[in-house]
Amino acid sequence: MTTPLTFDIDQAHARLHDLTIIDVRTPGEYASGHLPGALNIPLGQIHQALPEMRHAADRGDVLVVCASGARSEKVCKLLAEQGIPTATLGGGTHAWAAEGHDLHEPVACDTRAGWSMERQVRFAAGTLVLLGLLLGLLVHPAFQILSAAIAGGLVFSALTDTCGMAVMLAKLPHNRPRPADLAMTLATLRRS
Repeated sequence: MTTPLTFDIDQAHARLHDLTIIDVRTPGEYASGHLPGALNIPLGQIHQALPEMRHAADRGDVLVVCASGARSEKVCKLLAEQGIPTATLGGGTHAWAAEGHDLHEPVACDTRAGWSMERQVRFAAGTLVLLGLLLGLLVHPAFQILSAAIAGGLVFSALTDTCGMAVMLAKLPHNRPRPADLAMTLATLRRS
């Protein structure tokens, strides 16, 4: 089994021109800004892209990127289990931007820009907690159970390093890739 490598920002920046960069964030996150030349294959569709990922790795180094490095590290481990050598970007696009490097945004008519998944989860959780508290005060105290359930879910999420709310939000139309996007990305990987 191949062990995934971690590139720091300087290593990735120096080799940007000769890396195949795969961004595993949602299409909305990708649209909000990505590394120059990065192709978007959302985490949930990596299995569909395995042959193309193998082809890309056979031609050169593959760098897997996400917002913070957590998702890309998981993808690198999954790809390593398949015998596909990859590297992850330590700190992800957040660290890339923090170092002063540009993030590219697609043309507005091509893709809808959106909020990061982390921001969507914070917004949804906060809204549900407030709703539970307001309904508990105005309608019936039993509605406060909604707030307690969200709090319990957040604690469970932190302890297990998983996020059920993010999984549910990823299924919303603005977070799902358009079928043509993945097909075009896979065709690009086959050609290069």
